[in-house]
Amino acid sequence: MFNRSAESPQPPALAAHREGDVFTSIQAINESVKLSSAWLGLLRQQMAKVVIGQRHLVERLLVGLLTGGHILLEGVPGLAKTLAVKTLATAIQTDFRRIQFTPDMLPADIIGTEIYNPRDTSFIIKQGPIFSSMILADEINRAPAKVQSALLEAMQERQVTIGSQTFRLPELFLVLATQNPIEQEGTYPLPEAQMDRFMLKVVVTYPSMAEERQILEAKDHTDSNLQVNPVISPADILAARTVVDSIYMDDKIKDYIVSLVYATRDPKAFKLDLQDYIEIGASPRATINLKAVSRALAYLAGRGYVTPDDVKSAAPDVMRHRLRISYEAEAEAVSSEDIIRKILDTVPVP
Repeated sequence: MFNRSAESPQPPALAAHREGDVFTSIQAINESVKLSSAWLGLLRQQMAKVVIGQRHLVERLLVGLLTGGHILLEGVPGLAKTLAVKTLATAIQTDFRRIQFTPDMLPADIIGTEIYNPRDTSFIIKQGPIFSSMILADEINRAPAKVQSALLEAMQERQVTIGSQTFRLPELFLVLATQNPIEQEGTYPLPEAQMDRFMLKVVVTYPSMAEERQILEAKDHTDSNLQVNPVISPADILAARTVVDSIYMDDKIKDYIVSLVYATRDPKAFKLDLQDYIEIGASPRATINLKAVSRALAYLAGRGYVTPDDVKSAAPDVMRHRLRISYEAEAEAVSSEDIIRKILDTVPVP
């Protein structure tokens, strides 16, 4: 008796049939992407009224909406970080809270607290500003670690515990945080556990000369010309997330994602001489988030499938805050971005 091995090649007709099924599936996903993404153009138009340039920043904010992933924006003051988040929230028909982080804050200022009611000798719950769909955590690293840690449960589990009671947060819940570079006065580094809960860390840079000239001209406009209107609802966003989750990703792309993340933990396995520069590699959340962000970038490009370029575009923002570099790397002025760039240049692309 001849037993076909599990590793034997498939008959050409069967292989062609399966490839045809995949092609048909991708065509259907492409159509779903087209139908469900009509609101993206409207949202971009509203943001362009106020935010000039900063295309990378705006794109990453859209990625956060499409994936439900929290975003940390880092940059010096005056680069429209807060303005971009406020504009995005205004263009969505949902509730929005801004929390200004300061050194004298307490965790209760964010999540809420129990208040004693002397009339019936009981405690009542006063909910904090975290109970909103969109949260702007402005200058989050101006508050000490105990305050920053108050966001951990909400960001990971979409719930908040006050005393003995646990409250669910809205289905559309997103933390968009801004911070100044840690080299500036009055800042505290974020705990690693919280950094890992941010899907993306986006470094916001200065606008180009042409964009800055546009900013100068825009200041002559009246406020009425810059009014932002709500153009989408949470239902539109949640429906789009379902389509994003269905975007096709080939097994070779998945293997590529795993290889990129694993290279931060075991550089020698990929013939990279980086082990002296990396103290702690990227966590499994990096793998999960890299997959989600790559799909969202494909969606923004109007495609129903992920390409290696989507993964390479997502990798720096997904992994830069998840690598802890060594003292040797700091001494030699080697940043996490340098390490990620070297990994992307070395790991074979499918």
